[in-house]
Amino acid sequence: MAGYRPDTIDPDEADQIFENIKTSKLIELAGKHPIEFDYDTHLIFHNGETLPEHPNGMRIFASDKNGVVVYYTSYLSIGGGFVVSADEFNQPEAANSSEDTCPIPYPFRTAAELLDLCHEHNLTIAQLNIENEVARHNGDIELVNTKIDGIWEVMHACIERGLRMEGTLPVSGLKRRSADMHKKLTSNPEAMLMDHFAIMDWVTLFAMAVNEENACGGRVVTAPTNGAAGVIPATLAYYTRFISRNNQQGIRDFIATAAAIGSLIKMNASISGAEAGCQAEVGSACSMAAAALAAVQGATMEQVENAAEIGMEHHLGMTCDPIAGLVQIPCIERNGMAAIKAITASRLAMRGDGDHAVSLDSCIETMYRTGLDLQAKYRETSLGGLAVYAKAQPIKLVS
Repeated sequence: MAGYRPDTIDPDEADQIFENIKTSKLIELAGKHPIEFDYDTHLIFHNGETLPEHPNGMRIFASDKNGVVVYYTSYLSIGGGFVVSADEFNQPEAANSSEDTCPIPYPFRTAAELLDLCHEHNLTIAQLNIENEVARHNGDIELVNTKIDGIWEVMHACIERGLRMEGTLPVSGLKRRSADMHKKLTSNPEAMLMDHFAIMDWVTLFAMAVNEENACGGRVVTAPTNGAAGVIPATLAYYTRFISRNNQQGIRDFIATAAAIGSLIKMNASISGAEAGCQAEVGSACSMAAAALAAVQGATMEQVENAAEIGMEHHLGMTCDPIAGLVQIPCIERNGMAAIKAITASRLAMRGDGDHAVSLDSCIETMYRTGLDLQAKYRETSLGGLAVYAKAQPIKLVS
């Protein structure tokens, strides 16, 4: 509302800007027009109530000095960083009309169609997806590459900031652990070389660093969501640090492959924890990361699809039950676990020949139907599961 953009604001300045708004009780609307804004009274949480269109919703309204409402719109966060108005949500063909004016050379809606196109045109999944993106960007391959490089730059910067930031997480007051873990991993590098589990520790650390940043309002890439934002950066950091250093094309192929898998999940199921549980968020991220890691290590198309399926299959049924409604427990550790599972899934797929019993398409459908079957209390509401029955070390909310 104050006119800043998430992709350009300095994360180190964001906290101070927020505090200034709370203290002054003023917002310069769009960075231009000062209005009164009392954080404690003008931001209202309706706990236990949801908008009819989607579980994640926000109503924004403004009134004049006489209390007459002059602006009123409902917005919905539908997953993956996509925010639409209620009108757009109710008329999806209107919201998506821009895509109709920009045809892509290789349209696909299923993994089977994607693989068929790749074989028919002798393209990798990454190459095909990048060709589609180039078409969406008026044939400008340099712009597409710049945007992909920018995604990794933000991911990498998020990891690095998460590794150095100390203190506590907001609201809960829980201690941030990544900086301390980082110090321990770097304090004795010789011993780390002899530790067979050190790489696993690093991957877990990368993911946790990102999700601690997310919990603190830092800048993350929705990959595919904020709650699951650590899995892909951690797996890609594993690739760049331990598999292939300074491989810019490898990084681009990784992100393009992951995006293709993510689009399949979003088109045919959901990436929203509020809609289908954590399987839709962390499960989707693991599937995307596993496929991408297999792809950049030379896997066949069938092995890549298998890696994605394995990553998703072994998250089926995972609930979303964050303690106190915060994206902290179990979310931060869960991203580290999923990054490790993504590496395992890619290795398992590459040990095979690509022939497997369960297709990615059927696994995606299963995930969606399972999500529909989940009771609402297991879909980001914090009304069941760990959020209710966790007994040890309860979170004590702080102001």
